[in-house]
Amino acid sequence: MTKAAELAKMGEVLTNSQIGGRRNIVINGVHKISQRGTANVTGLGDGDEGYSLTDRWRHTVGAGAGRYTASQEAITDLPGFTTCLKIACTTLDTTIAASERFILEQRIEGQNLQQLKKGTSDAEKVTVSFYVKGHDSATYTVGLYDTDGRQVGATFSVTTSWARQTVTFPGDTTGALANDNSAQLHLRFFLHGGANYTGGTFATAWESATNANQISSSANSIFESTSATFFITGVQMEVGSVATPFEHRSFGEELALCQRYFERTEGITSTARGVSGFSLGAGVWYAANQLLAHFPFKQTKRAIPSISVGASDALKAYTGSSSAISANDSSVCDAIGLNSARFNFTPASNGTAGHGTLIHLQENDTISVDAEL
Repeated sequence: MTKAAELAKMGEVLTNSQIGGRRNIVINGVHKISQRGTANVTGLGDGDEGYSLTDRWRHTVGAGAGRYTASQEAITDLPGFTTCLKIACTTLDTTIAASERFILEQRIEGQNLQQLKKGTSDAEKVTVSFYVKGHDSATYTVGLYDTDGRQVGATFSVTTSWARQTVTFPGDTTGALANDNSAQLHLRFFLHGGANYTGGTFATAWESATNANQISSSANSIFESTSATFFITGVQMEVGSVATPFEHRSFGEELALCQRYFERTEGITSTARGVSGFSLGAGVWYAANQLLAHFPFKQTKRAIPSISVGASDALKAYTGSSSAISANDSSVCDAIGLNSARFNFTPASNGTAGHGTLIHLQENDTISVDAEL
């Protein structure tokens, strides 16, 4: 090996190792984190579906006749990857209304994007890479959209075999991204669109956002056949014009990144220990008919979250005699912050003021903390 080849190899090793630093701006690019559940989500497409399945991936849908199922799939035919997201058409859309659109997207905080130098004369190119396959050959659109109203897009191909697709977008010297926790850039995969989004001149260079220029007129629709499928994994977005090998993160690290935006706790039975449910936090009987307790979050949240309890009787506390007392109101949290909240509720029966207690999430119930973009 020549000296030049050795130096080139060393550069590759440094870039692809931890020394090179984190490169992938996308979170959960392999769809392995799915706190909302792993079961198929059916009947999607009748409105804006939001965060339907895998963490950080939003299904932004303008309602039409087409319907689809989303599923987290195990894969064995792509070395180095074990999970993906599958979109499968279940109902055709034979008459596409002008206002219809289906976007699979990740919304990214501005403070995680300052390295792009967007809106300056030194704006960096951005490379997006991903692995895709489908039921047949097809063409779809991938694009970037910023919340100042700028957009750019490109087409990519899908075949029946996994293939890595790479798109490099030019740097944008217009429209600086705010350095805060708001959604400043959207990475979008367009799987369907009506004339309002396909009828213009497709924006392959950065421009002021125009709906008609978002999706290529040559793009296919996921709703054109009930055999239509779209599989995606290994999504990476990085600074520069070169797609480096996909940056794999540990399950624990990826989960923690996702939990900044959403976390769910389930009350699960442990048959080995004879325990059902899940302990959420310690508290006190503030009065005979009022419970206060601390509810710590697993990760600091992006913003003040909303909290929902799966059922009106999901929570229980304990009196001095250890008898269970169910909550009778699902609106049980106040004093909500970035790191914790307070349970404050009237139980179904009284305890003793001044006594300590433990708040417990009952078996098969859930509590969700949501700070998504």
